[in-house]
Amino acid sequence: MAQARGLRGLRNPVVVAAFGGWNDASEAATGVVDHLAEKYAAELHFAVDPEDYYDFQVNRPTTRLVDGTRILEWPTTEVLIASLPTRDLVLIGGPEPNYHWQQFVAAMVSMVRSVQPEIVVLLGSMLTDAPHTRPVPVNSTAGNKELAEELGLELSDYEGPTGILGVLAAECETIGIPVVSLWASVPHYVAEPPNPKATLALLTQLEDVLNLPIDFGDLAEQADEWVNQVNELVSEDPDITSYITALEERRDEAAPNGETIAAEFERYLRRRDRRRG
Repeated sequence: MAQARGLRGLRNPVVVAAFGGWNDASEAATGVVDHLAEKYAAELHFAVDPEDYYDFQVNRPTTRLVDGTRILEWPTTEVLIASLPTRDLVLIGGPEPNYHWQQFVAAMVSMVRSVQPEIVVLLGSMLTDAPHTRPVPVNSTAGNKELAEELGLELSDYEGPTGILGVLAAECETIGIPVVSLWASVPHYVAEPPNPKATLALLTQLEDVLNLPIDFGDLAEQADEWVNQVNELVSEDPDITSYITALEERRDEAAPNGETIAAEFERYLRRRDRRRG
């Protein structure tokens, strides 16, 4: 593993992880890690040896020119440290590994254990029939009952096939590290990345879970522009337009009740107060 900055002396650390591929529709989840790394000038802690975990015919290396010099970049998972005003974030990001999942997760859990984080937040995104014109649904769950009650989240009850996020969550919970999972639903009919609207929705939910202000940059403007671009695209196809209208009607019929609206308003007030503070 290539190593740089160490993990000692972190302030109230939280681990935030996202992996590309199966867990990352429209690259909305890895977009959160990329955004945080850029906004807070995250520093590299280490990168895994790609030879151990990646099939280079699936996740191919890339080349680029920098001032006339060709640079070769191999797919890997990086662990970065981002310093926010009141706490440090340990960011884990990269493609979902192809090989040796148990070994990979053991290395990640060992690192997480050394950090002693308050919480681990796992980010994902999936293709669904959510219309692009409505707020992005984010399924927010906790790994144990106590944490679910503390944060006002649902208790995770998923059963079925899982990705590297599910394995990492299970192993963290096994050793008593609290885990929250945030999954955004993105429209299956416009799956090409990026999807700044879904990335913004995940960031907003992450801000609520961590109870600290996060710099969103110009993501709101990017999200509005993305919606306008999709509107222009789908307007050229009457069948898709009708399909989206049906999705909108179905979504609106399932509008939140009064308690849900009140809870959302309270979260808005907390976000406003954090930003003013």
